[in-house]
Amino acid sequence: MAYFYLMLSIAGELFGTSMLKASQGFTRPLPAVGVIVGFLFSFFFLSITLKSIPLNTAYAIWSGIGSVATVIISVLIWKEKISLGSLIGIALIVIGVVVLNFFGPGHSDSPEAAKTEQLSQ
Repeated sequence: MAYFYLMLSIAGELFGTSMLKASQGFTRPLPAVGVIVGFLFSFFFLSITLKSIPLNTAYAIWSGIGSVATVIISVLIWKEKISLGSLIGIALIVIGVVVLNFFGPGHSDSPEAAKTEQLSQ
């Protein structure tokens, strides 16, 4: 369920970011309200996610998928151009998120060690 909440958080962040562009520097009231609602929604679900997923893993996924999806939205909806350097940067972000998920915290610990650490907190 935590990953579902993380996806909701990412969706809120994408909505908020898109509304940020549409607000034209907070000069358009409805998109400006969309920014606030989108990011409140996003941070609410991110906070719920952090009850189950370590902060560095959740934030890497949140920011990584958010960054890649924001680029896709900016190209498809806002008709912005993307360069080879941007594509390389996006690929590196994706690689970083994958590496963190495979080798990040909790992956090298035994289940007993992880449970002991949680109990001590």
